[in-house]
Amino acid sequence: MIFSVAYFIVFFSLFLLLLALLLFNRQQYRLNLAQLPRVSILIAARNEEHAIIRCLESIEKLNYPKDKLEVLIGDDASTDATRAIVDSFIRDKSMYTCTTIIETLGKARGKANVLAQLARLATTDYFFYTDADIALPPQWIHALLSELKEGVGVVTGITTTEGNSLFAQLQTLDWLYALGLMQVVSDLNLPVTAMGNNMLLRREAYEQVAGFESINFSITEDIAIFNQVLKKGWGFRNIYDRSVLALSTPIHTLNGFLHQRLRWMRGTRHLPWYMAIIFILHGAYYPVLLPFFLYTSVSTAIFIFIAKLLVQSLFAAICLHRLGRTMPWWIFILLELYLIVTSVSLIILFFMPLRINWKGRRY
Repeated sequence: MIFSVAYFIVFFSLFLLLLALLLFNRQQYRLNLAQLPRVSILIAARNEEHAIIRCLESIEKLNYPKDKLEVLIGDDASTDATRAIVDSFIRDKSMYTCTTIIETLGKARGKANVLAQLARLATTDYFFYTDADIALPPQWIHALLSELKEGVGVVTGITTTEGNSLFAQLQTLDWLYALGLMQVVSDLNLPVTAMGNNMLLRREAYEQVAGFESINFSITEDIAIFNQVLKKGWGFRNIYDRSVLALSTPIHTLNGFLHQRLRWMRGTRHLPWYMAIIFILHGAYYPVLLPFFLYTSVSTAIFIFIAKLLVQSLFAAICLHRLGRTMPWWIFILLELYLIVTSVSLIILFFMPLRINWKGRRY
């Protein structure tokens, strides 16, 4: 009983603090570039025949001079029509290059190996990373470059999913809520993480860590290189703004969803201690609340449940508003049920001796 009360005091104190920081400690972003340098966009593609055209079409719509763009696509041993689709699209576009990746560099494996080899082909000082299933906003390059101040080695944008199904909408809100929690911490100038589908690396910083091929293999290669860049003394910036809002395709199957989240959970081992505390407190809510029913009245337990739902919904609604997006009120209630089911399922699976199936490979 005493432990439960202490937990709820800590939980609500922390999340009210995070909510206050979200409201009153917001960073301002200015798309203001004195000059427009040549930049490289690096894309690792494996079995993306259904999504990669969407990505390439969004690159065509970027508000950046075409003669200052080079787009490097690495075909990671695709077994579908990905390479043929890409070749057809880029046939008359000189700024694109598609390379089939066969060799392995150093310690790099899978996606990290593709990106390591594309970096060696790049001819600019700025590496922009995205995924083959991502649609980029027109101001993406301007916005990320604007935050690459002196001493900053890595800039990260924000990504969510788009789709009309209920499952897709819940994934969208889940992404934006979790990234909002990370952004609040980042705005305190505390490093959190990077997102490999929406990231800018300064070439100098990348080369100082000797690239992906020199980093111990991680299934979350973006977090791994982010941490290495920071260890070399480089600064970071995370941007939570519609100008860098990239849209991914949602996961449509439960199996695919669970393997995606398991991959992310393994990556959380590399998160700093303060983010680990936030996510542990968040994940422990129901394991603490349910036994609390045995020691208190139903009305008290319901009050605590509603209080959590309100704080969480307000936080998520503010995140949506800042990105110019809206959702019906009942989605926020369903988000709570979604988080209960997915959290419990992932905690169970996390401690089982399972290998993650991702893009047709097992890790």
